[in-house]
Amino acid sequence: MQSKTTTTVMLGVAQTLAWASSYYLPAVLAGAIGKDVGISASTVFGAFSVALLVAAGIGPCAGRLIDRLGGRPVLIASNLVFAAGLAALSQATHGSHVFVAWALMGLAMGSGLYEAAFATVVRLHGQDARIAITGITLLAGFASTVGWPLSAYLESTVGWRGACLVWAALHLVVGLPLNVLLPRVGRTDQASKEATVADQGVGADLAPAQQRRAAFLMAYVFAVTWFISTAMAAHLPELLLASGAALGAAVGIAALVGPAQVAGRVIEFTFLRRAHPLLSARLATLAHPLGALCLGMLGASAATAFAVLHGLGNGILTIAIGTLPLLIFGAKGYGQRQGLLMVPARIVQAGAPFLFGLAVERWHDGALWFSALLGLSAFLALWIMATDMRRKEPASP
Repeated sequence: MQSKTTTTVMLGVAQTLAWASSYYLPAVLAGAIGKDVGISASTVFGAFSVALLVAAGIGPCAGRLIDRLGGRPVLIASNLVFAAGLAALSQATHGSHVFVAWALMGLAMGSGLYEAAFATVVRLHGQDARIAITGITLLAGFASTVGWPLSAYLESTVGWRGACLVWAALHLVVGLPLNVLLPRVGRTDQASKEATVADQGVGADLAPAQQRRAAFLMAYVFAVTWFISTAMAAHLPELLLASGAALGAAVGIAALVGPAQVAGRVIEFTFLRRAHPLLSARLATLAHPLGALCLGMLGASAATAFAVLHGLGNGILTIAIGTLPLLIFGAKGYGQRQGLLMVPARIVQAGAPFLFGLAVERWHDGALWFSALLGLSAFLALWIMATDMRRKEPASP
């Protein structure tokens, strides 16, 4: 049987490739794609938003398949679809071709990014998957660090079409073998054996109304997390400029978010590994509002503190997206439940750059008060959830 560490490393590397070649691709190639095909860069990002919506729709189906068959066949299929979508994008000559290619990529994103990887390790290791989930996000936290420079280098040497083809080839020669080597699962593996209340998660003995409330609150927290993360990824340099930072400083400070996210995951993996996931998540939801408060009160001199705090919180919350459903609801049916919980997050993620862009256009750096309030609302939702966990009502007979 393959060790948990080996499985974690393999999934972490495969996830780095998947994120670098999809989520982080438009930031570097959108301008070149639009110029060559004859559409605006914003239209390319519109096609990317379509991919996120497709991913939201396919996520629960992919999760249900992982619950039944294990993650190996689903992740293998995602590599093939990623490769096909990137190859199709490389051949685009019209705006409609770009949309079709990104829709195909959306199928792969919904079945091949974090949610699928988390469901895979939960299917293999059941309630013991928290450390594996943390390890996967720790490795994949370098996706932008690897992906952006490599995409830029490829675009400058072989053009954006060649860059897409190289990423497609990497899915076939790197990602596919890694996923092929994942352990097979049977219908009697660890996750399937978890039939007792003690193994199903702390929410297994909650009343149905409490379980529904926990699911609603969790979905809300995930949606807020993805909205803030995506909005900052799209507008952070602009916000820092509006706060008074110089252009070079704004770009450099914004680049600190990636390393800070990895640092947050290291903190989760070390200092917080024995802490309750709800405690870790609540602390993480306060990081962005605290950073926004510093920036709002002190201006550009606090820009670095804001970027680091935002990155730290976002890094830990990415792990919470995988561990909280496992904690509350247990391993049984995790894949489908995870897919359903992430549907609102994927939908708001698709609209986050545009909607937050309107806020920045109207309020400039004052838009951070809006995102800070969203972060505080996520903290409140987790506080309510924690209160419910302590005050368990007996389930109806």
